[in-house]
Amino acid sequence: MPPQASSPRPPAVDHARPFGAHVRMSWWKPLVIIPVLLVLMLVLQIIVGTIVMLIEMVVTGVQPPVDGSAPLSPWMMLAANLSIAVMAPVAMLLMRWIGKVPVREQFRIGRRASWGRLGLYTGVFLVLLLVVNGIMVAVDPSMVQSIGLSAGVILLIAITLLTTPLQAAAEEVMFRGAIMPAIGSWIRPAKAAVVVALIGSSLVFGIMHASIDPWLLSYYVLFGVCTGLMAIISRGLEAPIAFHVVNNVVMMVLSALGSDDGHIAIDRSVGMGGPFMLVYIGMDLVAVALVWLFERRRRAAEVHEGVAQPTA
Repeated sequence: MPPQASSPRPPAVDHARPFGAHVRMSWWKPLVIIPVLLVLMLVLQIIVGTIVMLIEMVVTGVQPPVDGSAPLSPWMMLAANLSIAVMAPVAMLLMRWIGKVPVREQFRIGRRASWGRLGLYTGVFLVLLLVVNGIMVAVDPSMVQSIGLSAGVILLIAITLLTTPLQAAAEEVMFRGAIMPAIGSWIRPAKAAVVVALIGSSLVFGIMHASIDPWLLSYYVLFGVCTGLMAIISRGLEAPIAFHVVNNVVMMVLSALGSDDGHIAIDRSVGMGGPFMLVYIGMDLVAVALVWLFERRRRAAEVHEGVAQPTA
């Protein structure tokens, strides 16, 4: 008798499932992908940051504080941003090589990727961030009382504008494009997979920001939940990438303007957060609502024009 043909392997992507739960892979593959991404990101930041710190010590002769509280210089920011930016292609390669997920389907599911969508969300979120931060400054003018435009500040702003978008986009590719669906692949019921993937990836995202302040840790986790919801609602990464990029760029530019000659104090210790962060949490929730409204109107327009058929 001729050998019986083996059944074909199921595809790595299930287009009928929501984004974040759309990937099929063997149970062991997330146990490789997720730790490799997290450890490599930490190792890269430590190595690159240490090299830059040693160079700055040799050039300036200034010793960093023993408690590790040295402010973030422009070159340290450049090193941090680029070391994180590298994680985007790494995440894509791991998902393609180990997870067998085509790169294009790591960015969207059930539709085409859209530069127009990315641009629209970037504009909308920029207006939202500027309005919210404008209100915060109006309530507390001391936030901008020490604004200066020294050479260090200008350099820090330039590095922020050029490299922070790469850093923020890479985090979305890594956490929402790779880690979230990798976690979701462990669970077959679609709704449960989405919930577990969203919560799990958001907790990892929050913990990786290395803050033990309850307010800051909660904010980072909720930020991950909000960008994850954007990805699920829009079935892709354009909205979360746009929001993360705009948020990080605006906040870092504001921090640079109020910095000490282009050196930003990054302090995530206990006591640095507080109830004022409820404003930014509310802003994140408004951003999710805007994505939901836009995607709802977009789907309604597609159905009306006959581009898409209404689902049962």
